[in-house]
Amino acid sequence: MGYVEDLRKIVGHIPLILVGAVVIINDGNNRILLQKRMHHPVGRFGLPGGLMELGESTEETARREVYEETGLTIGTLNLIDVFSGIENYIKAPNGDEFYVVVTAYWSKEFTGDLRINDSESMSLEFINISELPENIPKSHQKIISRYRDLLTDMI
Repeated sequence: MGYVEDLRKIVGHIPLILVGAVVIINDGNNRILLQKRMHHPVGRFGLPGGLMELGESTEETARREVYEETGLTIGTLNLIDVFSGIENYIKAPNGDEFYVVVTAYWSKEFTGDLRINDSESMSLEFINISELPENIPKSHQKIISRYRDLLTDMI
């Protein structure tokens, strides 16, 4: 069991503040990796990532979650921004409530073979950043938008 599951045994469903990390993985062809999720929000596309375990840095969380969910090992992580607030409130189907402080990164450096973790994902695919599906959670849309702004600023 992980930290969050252990904590939930003690506190029940009350709102918690949790820390997470996501990564926009760019394949160098203007496509980013999206994960069709098995869990909240089920069936929607999102960025690979997840919640921090005890003792991890946000970078370690990002690397671990990406590897667990995709089979990819990330190289250099570039900070996009830190996101928090009411837009990051989640009420899971089981009643758990939490606010996530999300550190978002991007990278073009990755190795490994893309593989689906059946307990985490329905599918994984690189999708052109200008042709993204509409069913991406608003919090992830905001991260992708900020990433696009960064790309524009780098040109």
